[in-house]
Amino acid sequence: MWNEPYLETCCRSALHRLTLVGPGGRPAGLADQPCLERLSRMGFALRRPDGSFAITSAGVERHASEILKRRRA
Repeated sequence: MWNEPYLETCCRSALHRLTLVGPGGRPAGLADQPCLERLSRMGFALRRPDGSFAITSAGVERHASEILKRRRA
């Protein structure tokens, strides 16, 4: 049974960009900020004190399963 929240295409792209930027994070104020905020509410990203967004461990898992199409171990 599917029990994970649906991610719109734009939010999947934002999640992928979070993996690409690495520890530096993604700055606020970019076009994908609404998606980054949604990902934060879902627990896949977090907003750091400096305002930038970073991926969480849950986000890494979701990226692996949904974007990279890897099964969880």
